Amino acid sequence: MHCHVTVLPNQPTTCSPAGQNRLAASWIYRRAVAVRSPAIMARTRVVRESSTSSPGQPADRRRPLHFAAFLLLADAALVALIIAFVPYTKIDWDAYMSQVDAFREGERDYTKIEGDTGPLVYPAGFLYVYSAIKFLTAGQVFPAQILFGVLYIVNLSLVLLLYVKSEVLPWWALGLLCLSKRVHSIFVLRLFNDCVAMTLLHAAMVLIVYHKWYLGLIIFSGAVSVKMNVLLFAPSLFLLMLKAMSIKGIFVALLGAAGVQVLLGLPFLLSHPVEYISRAFNLGRVFIHFWSVNFKFVPEKLFVSKELAVTLLVFHLTALMVFAHYKWFKHEGGLLRFVHSRFKDATSVQQLISCKPIRSNLSKEHIVTVMFVGNFIGIVCARSLHYQFYSWYFYSVPFLLWRTQFPTLVRIILFVGVELCWNVYPSTAYSSLLLLFLHIFILFGIWSSPAEYPYVDKKDKTNSNKMAKTM
Repeated sequence: MHCHVTVLPNQPTTCSPAGQNRLAASWIYRRAVAVRSPAIMARTRVVRESSTSSPGQPADRRRPLHFAAFLLLADAALVALIIAFVPYTKIDWDAYMSQVDAFREGERDYTKIEGDTGPLVYPAGFLYVYSAIKFLTAGQVFPAQILFGVLYIVNLSLVLLLYVKSEVLPWWALGLLCLSKRVHSIFVLRLFNDCVAMTLLHAAMVLIVYHKWYLGLIIFSGAVSVKMNVLLFAPSLFLLMLKAMSIKGIFVALLGAAGVQVLLGLPFLLSHPVEYISRAFNLGRVFIHFWSVNFKFVPEKLFVSKELAVTLLVFHLTALMVFAHYKWFKHEGGLLRFVHSRFKDATSVQQLISCKPIRSNLSKEHIVTVMFVGNFIGIVCARSLHYQFYSWYFYSVPFLLWRTQFPTLVRIILFVGVELCWNVYPSTAYSSLLLLFLHIFILFGIWSSPAEYPYVDKKDKTNSNKMAKTM
């Protein structure tokens, strides 16, 4: 049946009942399309704009990579110029070579391995590394400088990879990593073992960021065997392992790390174990007041006292616990609640030992944040920082500054202030007091900033992948 509609000016439209129903349905459909069309068009426009200009898309991600490649090339040229034209400064190289000679001649008693700056105080990995360096350079300074120049670029590459993958800094701020006069000097004009230890540490962090925990722990242990300052990262690393691994996995990883120490120290452990352990892993060393960069304002009598050492240790442990409970485990309800949940959720001993936490896929940003902040807490509470110790945390300073909510100008001022304090030689009461203030101010800024979400949720990953395919 057809509907005949007669439309006259200013007259109502007439139609049979069936036709009226069809007309009403048609009108509703056209209204629905009219209402939905702007929303569809707006969504299409957002998708198009996000595919061309939003952060996190491939075009934007290439910019930090390109700038990082430029920085590596530019800094390699700068390192070459420094080696060619800036005089080498003799500090520990001759002592290192003397200690290596004693080791290569068969000495295994750590109390008898000495250099012109004193006895050997580093674990066995140091001797293996510098024995290899002496083999490659014949003990000559200039080829060793070239070798350390390559090491500098390798280390910078690892650090840049951590920064690019964590996506905390704007791309231009990566340039700050190349602006330290002191760090260039530590690597290519001083040839300190700190450089080797920190390069291995950053390599371990890269592996851990990619969730290669077992291999990362082995490299981390290798870094400790070169210099023990790497242990400042250990509390943070252990807490991350609690989040990401089963108890069985943690045990196996720690066993592998311990195995590295035993294997490297075996020649000394078999012949003179007490001498090796007491010298290589001496945690109670007292440094010379004159060389302190961070506590020069403290009277020497107080500086060497046990009271100061114990006080700083208490502050160190307290700060770690507070950050762990209120920042790093905030999204789990605190450290104690997280540990309790690991036991409460397990229905058997086998499940407790073998199962990972329900959420265990940690984000790269969270891993780098916890590692860098944990180490920085140790730096703030260290009784003495010598000039070469700047390499222990310089490469984390830009990251830490951008984990605060300070304005960009304040971040730059803090970065420059820290660098200037490390370039005052010899350090003064004023420079060391300013450095301590800057450290505490940065730590307060980190504490005051919101905690990052620690996990990469599979659901979020799936949604982002679907959206990427749609675009």
